[in-house]
Amino acid sequence: MKKSDVAGLIDHTTLGPRSSEKDVERVCREAKEYGFASVCIEPIYVRTAKKLLKETEVKVDTVVGFPHGTHKRGAKGFEAQLAIEDGADELDMVVNIPALRRGDYEEVARDIAAVTEAAEGSTRDVLVKVILEMSLLDEEKKRAGCVIAQASGADFVKTSTGFGPAGATVEDVELMSSLVSDEMGVKAAGGIGDFEAAREMIEAGATRIGASSGVEIVQGAPED
Repeated sequence: MKKSDVAGLIDHTTLGPRSSEKDVERVCREAKEYGFASVCIEPIYVRTAKKLLKETEVKVDTVVGFPHGTHKRGAKGFEAQLAIEDGADELDMVVNIPALRRGDYEEVARDIAAVTEAAEGSTRDVLVKVILEMSLLDEEKKRAGCVIAQASGADFVKTSTGFGPAGATVEDVELMSSLVSDEMGVKAAGGIGDFEAAREMIEAGATRIGASSGVEIVQGAPED
């Protein structure tokens, strides 16, 4: 796997309360330079990133219900709508983790649908990635989360927020990849800091990599 192949799978990320507009400017600049799939940023910076990435193929990705997933679904739907209006191309939403953990699958489906319906109502193609926070789930709930996400119209399932107890694991990526259709993506995120870690996730079935270390990952890849 060469540099350009890896770069096109990376959501180059700066998230959290310490992320500043300068950080957003940096990840946008690096995304253009290296050809990353997207930049993943806080919702308050979507308009800024959209301007900085104008006339490029780099997508603007933002988060919904982040980082705990405990927003009410009406709030998530509204948050998604605002992000889309600001120019977001992709939405990484955190599932209602407490509902999933207790087995309230109807609520989980409604929660996801609030965001997928906002995306479907857009005049642009907007992707929805469902963050399951796999380290908080037993295997039954992991499986259920993947199945419900696909049935609710999501485009990806994603391992982690990067703010939970643990990040992506090869085992979780393999499980997720085995449960969703070929049309649905799997995003590995959390603790992926170099090329070897990214390669392991891709070989396990990940079709996107979420990382704040996108530059380091690409620099460690074999030359084209």
